[in-house]
Amino acid sequence: MSATESLPITAGRRLYVQLGITLVVLAAAGGMLVAHRATLDSGTDRLAAADGEWLVLACLAAMATWVCAAVAQQGAVTERLPRRRLVAVQFAAGAANHLLPAGAGATAVNLRFLKRCGLSTRRSATALAAKAAVGGIVRCALGVALLVASPGTVGLSARVPHRVILLLPVAAGTVVLAVAVSGRLRRVLGRALTDVRKVHRCRARACALWGGSVAFALLHAGVVVAVVHAVGLGLPTSRVVVAYLVASGAAALLPTPGGLGSLDAALALALTATGAPGPAAVSAVLGYRLLTGWLPMVPGLLVLALLARRSAL
Repeated sequence: MSATESLPITAGRRLYVQLGITLVVLAAAGGMLVAHRATLDSGTDRLAAADGEWLVLACLAAMATWVCAAVAQQGAVTERLPRRRLVAVQFAAGAANHLLPAGAGATAVNLRFLKRCGLSTRRSATALAAKAAVGGIVRCALGVALLVASPGTVGLSARVPHRVILLLPVAAGTVVLAVAVSGRLRRVLGRALTDVRKVHRCRARACALWGGSVAFALLHAGVVVAVVHAVGLGLPTSRVVVAYLVASGAAALLPTPGGLGSLDAALALALTATGAPGPAAVSAVLGYRLLTGWLPMVPGLLVLALLARRSAL
């Protein structure tokens, strides 16, 4: 069997593994919901009586995240992309992201869009990887900055097991070792770095990439903050932002569609660690999910179908 013929088999196996992990995580999340049904019911009732003005503010912040995602995506390429279509693609990608594991939905939508705009498959993949890498760096930097600027948030990090903290440098070292050993990875990384350097030579593109990523992370955290205030939780804003950053980083380790189950559990646990009662933390998570995932789902899929019909994807 040739290398070309083995590629579909490898991709198929990888998809089956991701789907298997997704089903396990979703089953575990469903079991947790059944076990804590009373807490879920209480959280739902509390969300139903939430402050409407704060919820409107959270909704506006959620809508602004699509614009920030579009700005960051434009910053990852040197070519000029159609603005309105780019924002629409980010909206549609958010809906597709809740259907496939590990962000595969959003990646596939953006990849097809960039290829339709004239970029090669390699350069499109590099742009998406650069955007994802910058997003991860931004979240880590924001978390560290908040921990340094607000010592009171250390109470949250102190409850994180030391094993989890030790795993971070181990994982980073493993990635570096894999790149150093594999010649193919070095070549791929070298080509990717060349494209990234081209983007950063243009100040406007670099500012769009990094500024859009910072705004995207802060606006998602802002949705959580607004929902927390809507349900009447008196938690400091800095602790809520750190809780979101920690939860989103932990949820990225589990390849579930849109972080379903993994992000919910991690965010509820993080908010509880900041001092929120269980039902209140559940209501905040439900509100965040409602505004960023469930309500935009059907409109996003309709936009996705419209873009595909107009050959934009």
